[in-house]
Amino acid sequence: MVKEQLGNNPQASAAIPAGQQDAVHHEVATQITNGLAAQAPQQGGVGGLLSKLQSGLTSGSPITNAIEGGVVGALGNKFGLPPAATGAIAAALPGLLQKFAHKANDPNDHSITPDGIAKSLPNLGGLGGLFK
Repeated sequence: MVKEQLGNNPQASAAIPAGQQDAVHHEVATQITNGLAAQAPQQGGVGGLLSKLQSGLTSGSPITNAIEGGVVGALGNKFGLPPAATGAIAAALPGLLQKFAHKANDPNDHSITPDGIAKSLPNLGGLGGLFK
């Protein structure tokens, strides 16, 4: 999902240096995973988190801010991306998170389910695969 979302966003895809796309996509997925795991208990569990994500997250919401902070920091530190590049990538996150929530709440799409998310949150290992 990260690769598709960032690839379809001209500003975000232009911000990723050639040859580092896979590594950047993986890092974004990891940061989203960690951010969702940290936010779920504060939002009333997976159901509350998915509800907030689907109801129209925008840049500036507490969930988005928490995840954006991790993404921006990691991309700057690990890849040396300048603020303009990390900002372009972070700006694509609300759309990605809404798409994730929509898939999780779609009864006809079994690729991501609330139960599957809940089972993966304690050990984080499974949730990261949802965004790749």
